[in-house]
Amino acid sequence: MPELPEVEVARRAIEEHCIGKRITECSVADDPKVINGVASSDLESALVGRTIVAALRKGKNLWLRLDSPPFPTFQFGMAGAIYIKGVTLTKYKRSAVSDTDDWPSKYSKVLFKLDDGVEFSFTDKRRFARVRLLENPESLPPISELGPDALLDHMSFDIFVQALSKKKIAIKTLLLDQSFISGIGNWIADEVLYQAKIHPLQIASTLSRESCESLHRCIREVIEKALEVGADSSLFPQDWIFHSREKKPGKAFVNGKKIEFITTGGRTTAYVPELQKLTGKQSEAIPQKKSTKANSDKTVDMEESRSEEKENKKASKKTKTTRGRNQKEKSIEIMNDQVSDKGTKQRQVEDTKSSSTKRSNSGQVDTRRKKAKE
Repeated sequence: MPELPEVEVARRAIEEHCIGKRITECSVADDPKVINGVASSDLESALVGRTIVAALRKGKNLWLRLDSPPFPTFQFGMAGAIYIKGVTLTKYKRSAVSDTDDWPSKYSKVLFKLDDGVEFSFTDKRRFARVRLLENPESLPPISELGPDALLDHMSFDIFVQALSKKKIAIKTLLLDQSFISGIGNWIADEVLYQAKIHPLQIASTLSRESCESLHRCIREVIEKALEVGADSSLFPQDWIFHSREKKPGKAFVNGKKIEFITTGGRTTAYVPELQKLTGKQSEAIPQKKSTKANSDKTVDMEESRSEEKENKKASKKTKTTRGRNQKEKSIEIMNDQVSDKGTKQRQVEDTKSSSTKRSNSGQVDTRRKKAKE
């Protein structure tokens, strides 16, 4: 999923190609799950005719500052992405749209057309992103609830050490907490802990000053290195654990050392036991049960699975309701047909009786006429 480097690359691309240009057309998908808190038509009318003044980011959220409020914000979720027509941008597994796809992509949620002909689109293949229209994004959730940005607001070392000393939770879980530091996701957390040689389950407040210093340095180095290559993961250093995070347990190695997988903070975590050891009293603790391949094969957010399950249940419920409605309608049709058939048969019987009566009456009249003539 997109983390700070991927979102920052998108921000820089908008800054390079779209700043100072006026939005002449805007097309918003009819998708209330992604287009949050505003009608698609209202979002379109609020953006057309406005000029893009700046592209801003905090953590994994991006927003456009226009010549006047309100401003559109983009929370990238599992697979959100920015595409600019004719411009090559970073592609990450969950968001990649094929170059052979029509423009705009069928996954486009908001399409912008600018006065110089440039077009760009916010896409989302998995519908976990959120697009909002806010008067002041920085003063409202979710952006107002974020902690310091891992790149732009990098904590001083002393403040970092002091903050860690107050946290009695696993360091990996803490790094994923966006209210502590914003922008670090699952792969960055694994990478910085591997490079700093810190076990992901080590309680944050028990880290030595030396470990804190190493972690503080690695956070900045990993993010900056990712940005140097445009967040293109194929160009990340080959000695990063990143390249082996999704391999099968028992077959995952980095620099010849075995990678193990456990679950930390509800997320699959890759680490190297030979280098990342629990220290202090935690070194005597029973190791946490390793995650199964069902968890480690793909790094899937638990929210995603639950949301998909809910959607499937809703779809199933709709199907059952439709089937029940159809069966009821068929039953009514059959009853109507039966009533209709019964009515038809009754009319046929009445018609037959009527015809018999008419023939009988006609015969009696003919008999009386004959007797009269005799």
